[in-house]
Amino acid sequence: MTTTFRELGVLPLICDALERAGIITPFAIQEMTLSVALMGTDLIGQARTGTGKTLAFGIPVLQRSVVSTDPAYADLPQGKPQALIVAPTRELALQVSNDLHLASKDLGLRVLTVYGGVGYDTQLDTLASGVDVVVGTPGRLIDLANRKALDLSHVHALVLDEADEMLDLGFLPDVERLLKMTPETRQTMLFSATMPAAIVALARTHMRHPMNIRAESSYDTTMVPATAQFIYQAHDLDKPEIIGRVLQAEDAGKIIVFTRTKRQAQRVADDLAERGFSASPLHGDMAQIAREKALAKFREDKIRVLVATDVAARGIDVAGVSHVINYTCPEDDKTYVHRIGRTGRAGASGIAITFVDWADITRWKVINKTLDLPFEEPQETYSTSEHLYHDQGIPPGTKGRIVDAAPVERKPREDRGDRGGDRGGDRRRSESGGDRPNRNRGRSRTRSGGSGSTDGDSAQPAASSAAGDSASTPASTPASTPASTEGGGRTRSRRRRGGSGNTSGGEAGTTPQPA
Repeated sequence: MTTTFRELGVLPLICDALERAGIITPFAIQEMTLSVALMGTDLIGQARTGTGKTLAFGIPVLQRSVVSTDPAYADLPQGKPQALIVAPTRELALQVSNDLHLASKDLGLRVLTVYGGVGYDTQLDTLASGVDVVVGTPGRLIDLANRKALDLSHVHALVLDEADEMLDLGFLPDVERLLKMTPETRQTMLFSATMPAAIVALARTHMRHPMNIRAESSYDTTMVPATAQFIYQAHDLDKPEIIGRVLQAEDAGKIIVFTRTKRQAQRVADDLAERGFSASPLHGDMAQIAREKALAKFREDKIRVLVATDVAARGIDVAGVSHVINYTCPEDDKTYVHRIGRTGRAGASGIAITFVDWADITRWKVINKTLDLPFEEPQETYSTSEHLYHDQGIPPGTKGRIVDAAPVERKPREDRGDRGGDRGGDRRRSESGGDRPNRNRGRSRTRSGGSGSTDGDSAQPAASSAAGDSASTPASTPASTPASTEGGGRTRSRRRRGGSGNTSGGEAGTTPQPA
């Protein structure tokens, strides 16, 4: 069934003007773009010149600029540009202006084209009398802004057409200056045939939640046009924290997380649940009834996060999925297309986030090249990265959990003497005075012929224990030293140190006297 501009929500006055020119049905790029741009969403459109992209961004610009002529918005500054379209060349600027004049004939909007190579007088006079939409080349726009003739502080829609050509011509610094002159809350639309790294960086800096739309690809019928894609090079241990923060983003709804293995799906689901989020796994090791129950809860909004493997998630069609997160890099381009197709359904917008491990960089580059995506070099990203908060609309200060971590139950620290099991260590320490239990081994050894020889202390354990307590004091050390020599002059202090008080009526000199 053929779609018309009217069915896409275009104003009747614009549709009437287009129909008089024989334009009734939109091209592919127009149909894909209008459904997103008319809502005021930032977008990146990839299409060559001649594919009809001028009306793709021109109609939303005109339709949103009509607000300035509505009496209900009389407090808006009159005569100040409401929209700005930047083109790299004079020819392209004139072409864009012609299409805008055609579509706005019945709206009464004033469209001005400015470019270099001609005098300033006419352009200055027109700006002074008031305009609604300005189309121009970067150099002349900067000149007029420096002359205070062009006020961009009220622009609510800004378009960068043929951005890659502006890069080639060296206009990117001027474009940056123009962007800084406009309000941060504006809608930004960027169109480019290719996406060099400098253009991607520009989009990341000045656009928020941009939808990536391609007009020409073998995957046009399967790649969801209203899905913003983000590719992050992330550390595996930091991924749950990132997901926890994304779950608290401004527009986060239900989320599907895709994992490579069943074990990984279970682990991620358990981790998110421990962080306080309602999450459930969906993988082949689960019983069929458990899988059906998890999917039913996800459809009924009883759980927010479904962590699934590719096989288990095949054919899932759930409305309201705001995010799809590839926990690991997909195996190939078809898997990638299938996964991100779970969001942005039924005309709704969606966000697809892909985590690429360091070891998967080459695999991602193959996917990126096959699908002709502009993310050849994934951006290194951590849960604390500023661009993550900017890209996903995460409130500052957000952490990756919404409940406190469960306290770790620690067992009481066991006595070092019991480390190898209870072998009577407590008794030995009591008998020996506790200084060197392993040297004493709980008994005094009997040696013949020595003045310091002792009887077995097992005969009087109570007496030896009491004596050992007194002998373990610092004052006992010098007193025991002279009494611990044998007749042959052999020193036995090391053997007797722990048990010097364990005598049972031996030589008087072996017992220290209290001071």
